[in-house]
Amino acid sequence: MVAAHWPGVDPEWSRTVSVRSTTAVDAPGTVRRWHLLDNEAQLSRRGLVPVGTLLCVHGNPTWSYLWRTLLAAGSDPAHPWRVIAVDQLDMGYSARTNTFRRLPDRVNDLGDLTAALGVDGPVVTVGHDWGGVISLGWALAHPELVTGVVLTNTAVHQPATSPLPAALRLALHPAVHQWGTTTSDAFLRVTHSLAHPPLPADVRKAYMAPYRGRHRRAGVGNFVEDIPRAPSHPSFPALQDIAEGLRTLDVPALMLWGPRDPIFSDRYLKDLINRLPHADVHRFEGAGHLVAEDRDIAGPIFQWLAANEAVAGSPGAAGYAGAEDAGPEEAGAEDAGLAGATNPEGFRPLWDLLDKQALSPGGGETAVVEMAADGSTARSLSREQLRRNVLDLAAGLAGAGVGPGSRVSLMVPPGVDLTVALYACLRLGAVVIVADAGLGTKGLSRAVKGATPDFLIGIDKALAAASALGWPGERISVKDLPSARRRLLGVRTSLTSLGRPSAGRDGQTPPAVVDPTAPAAVLFTSGSTGPAKGVVYTHQQLAATRDTLAATFGIRAGARLVAGFAPFALLGPALGAVSVTPAMDVTSPRTLTARALADAIAAVNATVVFASPAALRNVLATQDGLREADRKGLAGVDLLLSAGAPIPEPLLAEVQRLLPAASLRTPYGMTEALPVADITLEQIQAAASDASAGTVVGAGNGVCVGWPVHGARVAIVPLANDGSAPASTPVTDAGVTGEILVSAAHVKDSYDRLWLTQQGSTDVPGWHRTGDVGHFDGAGRLWVEGRLAHVVTAPDAVVTPVGSEQCIERLDGIKAAAIGGVGPAGTQVVVAVVETEPASRTAGPATPQLAQRVRAAAREAGVAVSAVLMVPTLPTDIRHNAKIDRSRLSRWATRVLAGGRPGKP
Repeated sequence: MVAAHWPGVDPEWSRTVSVRSTTAVDAPGTVRRWHLLDNEAQLSRRGLVPVGTLLCVHGNPTWSYLWRTLLAAGSDPAHPWRVIAVDQLDMGYSARTNTFRRLPDRVNDLGDLTAALGVDGPVVTVGHDWGGVISLGWALAHPELVTGVVLTNTAVHQPATSPLPAALRLALHPAVHQWGTTTSDAFLRVTHSLAHPPLPADVRKAYMAPYRGRHRRAGVGNFVEDIPRAPSHPSFPALQDIAEGLRTLDVPALMLWGPRDPIFSDRYLKDLINRLPHADVHRFEGAGHLVAEDRDIAGPIFQWLAANEAVAGSPGAAGYAGAEDAGPEEAGAEDAGLAGATNPEGFRPLWDLLDKQALSPGGGETAVVEMAADGSTARSLSREQLRRNVLDLAAGLAGAGVGPGSRVSLMVPPGVDLTVALYACLRLGAVVIVADAGLGTKGLSRAVKGATPDFLIGIDKALAAASALGWPGERISVKDLPSARRRLLGVRTSLTSLGRPSAGRDGQTPPAVVDPTAPAAVLFTSGSTGPAKGVVYTHQQLAATRDTLAATFGIRAGARLVAGFAPFALLGPALGAVSVTPAMDVTSPRTLTARALADAIAAVNATVVFASPAALRNVLATQDGLREADRKGLAGVDLLLSAGAPIPEPLLAEVQRLLPAASLRTPYGMTEALPVADITLEQIQAAASDASAGTVVGAGNGVCVGWPVHGARVAIVPLANDGSAPASTPVTDAGVTGEILVSAAHVKDSYDRLWLTQQGSTDVPGWHRTGDVGHFDGAGRLWVEGRLAHVVTAPDAVVTPVGSEQCIERLDGIKAAAIGGVGPAGTQVVVAVVETEPASRTAGPATPQLAQRVRAAAREAGVAVSAVLMVPTLPTDIRHNAKIDRSRLSRWATRVLAGGRPGKP
């Protein structure tokens, strides 16, 4: 045992301790030798007094080496913590006991060790794999010491209705168990292969070192054998006690999770969240079982320790809440919303106006319309019918088990069915999960699995995907299905069945008492700048979004709108507007045709249209098919809103000719805050004129998105020389480029199970970081210059992409352009990638003539382009068909400029 040979481990940390055992499997007076990594001596030598102790417990088949980054971080004078990483008995470099140690024995063993070490509070336990269970067992047995718990990929409960993970079933199989875990080192090698990216050779060697030889692997086999897979198992009662004891554990908790884990999947994370609903949770997309190897967990853990003063306070101060003593704050998760329900002055739930209209003399007027492909009305409901259908379905869903806090994934296209289902779930206090097919199969599957819905309501296609891809949630179809199809898809019932009024139910189910601050929805971002993130909105924030839209755009009750952009298809009834969904695939905006838009307008005599830029492009491209009556209907539109991506002024001008009487407005916003700013076509033209004339400071270099919407504040955090936007005092000075901040009542509550992301988005107190960069001009207008992640850090300048892209796109023969950076940060060169018109057949370097023109155009924006490449089509996100993936293009450009084959970007 030579600590110097363990990469990342300071030899000073390695020590052995002799401990008298009180565990029942050992004879009285037995002394066991423990190995551990402990930075106490190092802290003492440096004159550092630790804030507290991190007690780190590994699982199977790792050892204390797993926690080396925590030991290094805990030795930092800026945040000194004593870190004790143990090797459990029969594991790592601790003694081989020749006894079978079960779960309660291991919890007791850990207690013997901490007593021998004289560990005092405050203690924060840290656990992984089965070490997570053992660390929690120790925490429950030592409430006087524990002030917090940290968990990484582990589990405390195996549902009786679900099989053990396949990997564990194989390891337990009689034909495999002994050979796979003890005779050979197969179990170790398979576990190490779960790292993403693969472990370096020297790290893998360090993990293998304590288990060289069959005689050193008995503990590995026994650990697997001790998995409590059924109530008859000897360790099952102890596991049950720990699992139920967690419900009384009222200390700060942090869960760091790798979703790519074939053993401890998200279903186990969901169970832990149900038991520790107050926990902070972060899922590292792409990380797996060995999350401590896949990602930096030391930084987040010490950030969390610093953010939670209670973990460094008096042990037991937070303590344990007995069920009989629980007040509203300690109530169970299913009652938390009701127990703390309040009705702040002015709060009106999302369905407030729908109810009032339905019960008024105008209740028989149309509320929602769904168009058929042939231009006819497929379905429609009056206000009264819509309200009654919502209440009937709410009653049916409640009978099926949906209630406050239930997560319900809605995989239903915008239209009547989705509107009814959405409002029924909200009235019950359920949390609706909205992740659409626009994320692509992989992105959608990642989103649904990460959200872990309790129920999944979907059309046949979505249910088939759920069955094939293993999406969680009890399945409910939209329509009644044949019994064979229902069994094949695992469908329990349907919205049709649940929405039927039954005997003894009058459809007047009173709405749940909804806590305005309780979660109401998880809406997923487009995934255009990385994996889609779940954005949590409370009931109060959804209501504020409705009120902001009404106040900013003057949308009043009785308005008639065409919802060609998914979010507004759901907000129509909340605004008291007649809402029509055109015949299109709203997850693919460019499927909206001019004829389909005209048919939807005619169906309700619409005066307001919501459509994305990609949808408008296709409307313009298909306008030759319009009839005279269609054009007359288009001429009756008063307001057009286009959101989802920037829209060029020339395109808006074309739309204006199609909708001559409409005020064209392009609100700027994001899933986290819709909208943030607003501007009209005339104001865009005025801003362009100011930029051209140079009469207004800061005018130009980006897309002008106007002024903050009703009730919103916008500010800037200036960029640093390295392209970052460090937390500082927000400014609104003209011409200062930085990250855009927004503060408003309708800004999201948090990111779902992304604690680190949430912390980063709110590190400027009172503000949400948008991730966009931009600046104000002298007239107070906001200009967006691109994404913070796409800023290029050249040796002598920080380059934002949009301004130069706009200059390039004004060239004849250029359909679209993107700016990216190649090379190390701080020394990057600027690369322009263009899509030509007509399109190039191949991807690669541009012709010398084209490159010269592109460079000259970029210089107008003050940007020196080093290389020009062209592609047949620039890659865009699926949902909006408009947002260019500049990071992907930069990676592709790096490969091409290094001499690699161009291929497809």
